[in-house]
Amino acid sequence: MKFSRNRVWGWVLAAVPALMLAAGPALADGDAAAGEKLFVKCKTCHTLEAGKNKVGPSLAGLMGRAAASLADFNYSDAMKASGLTWDETTLNEYLADPKGKVPGNKMVFPGMKKDEDRANLIAYLKTATAQ
Repeated sequence: MKFSRNRVWGWVLAAVPALMLAAGPALADGDAAAGEKLFVKCKTCHTLEAGKNKVGPSLAGLMGRAAASLADFNYSDAMKASGLTWDETTLNEYLADPKGKVPGNKMVFPGMKKDEDRANLIAYLKTATAQ
């Protein structure tokens, strides 16, 4: 069977929105209760209390906040220069591979490899960090 270039591109362009929809709900559909259990790993270095930092910065008010924007925390130069704003997509990428997303950042966490775990943690952080 012979395919024309236009037919192949037509199929690709038709498939892209479907693939995006298939990938997108994973974050939106995270289980916040399961994410709260995963947050236990984060509590060693982070707190949800505004104005209280640990080894890592407070996560209060995280969603929509520019990275490295808390005046009372000593961020790495890499995080200061990252230009990131914390939202579901950015958090998902960062939590999957912190050193890959922001090379030179100080966070020692190696990353959360499972998509479902990241979706659940982000669902929890969306509610727990809201101010």
